[in-house]
Amino acid sequence: MLEITTDSPLLERIINGEEVGKMKRAIFLLVVMSGVLLTSPTHATLWDRGGGLIYDDYLNITWLQDANYAKTSGYDADGRMNWTNATTWGANLVYGGYSDWRLPTAVDGPYVFGVNGTTNAGWNITSSEMGYMFYTNLANLGYYDTSGNVQTGVGFIPNATFTDGNGNTVSFQNLQSDDIYWADKGYSSGIANYSICKIFFLFGWPSGYQNQAYMVDNHYAWAVRDGDVAPVPEPSTMLLLGSGLAGLIGFGRRRMKK
Repeated sequence: MLEITTDSPLLERIINGEEVGKMKRAIFLLVVMSGVLLTSPTHATLWDRGGGLIYDDYLNITWLQDANYAKTSGYDADGRMNWTNATTWGANLVYGGYSDWRLPTAVDGPYVFGVNGTTNAGWNITSSEMGYMFYTNLANLGYYDTSGNVQTGVGFIPNATFTDGNGNTVSFQNLQSDDIYWADKGYSSGIANYSICKIFFLFGWPSGYQNQAYMVDNHYAWAVRDGDVAPVPEPSTMLLLGSGLAGLIGFGRRRMKK
């Protein structure tokens, strides 16, 4: 990083007007570089927005920090509901001033089972929002790796803790490992009385498992909404440096006129 101090020879040349042209080019390069820094893809980062809201800046969605808010809020005795009631709860939820909550999405389509992450049932599926949370954001291992081998170190830690984009240690609350979580998609299995099934995701053993379940069964629901609830903090160093250099150039020009 460029450093300019009060006794810097560069500062003296700027004041004397000797580096004006060079500094113009430097500022241009800094603007270009800052644009690259702000727009280049980065790894997924969770941001604690406060008030029980966690933002994922990769998927551009906001999660409730409380993963069993249906129970915490008194909506349901234990938070376990059939799929219809779970989706109704999400659609009618008002939290943090927002009323556009829903269940997490999953890959829809014909039922295909696998372990390499390219299917809509099995392990290592990061294309679903809950799968992305489990595997990428919380860095958990699935029971099977992508080759179908049982992995060591598999396990889900309730109230999963992570370091957010501001470097703070944050934990999800009431994240359940004893049952599955509903997703918002369904597909036909072609089996009698099983024709309308809904996808679920299992955080507990066998960890990271996504599959189908009877929509009349009772399971947990975790609310999510599209978009952020506050601006993502922007890197300010480049902006401050650019404005500081611009001020120095203006000072140098005035010095040259004198």
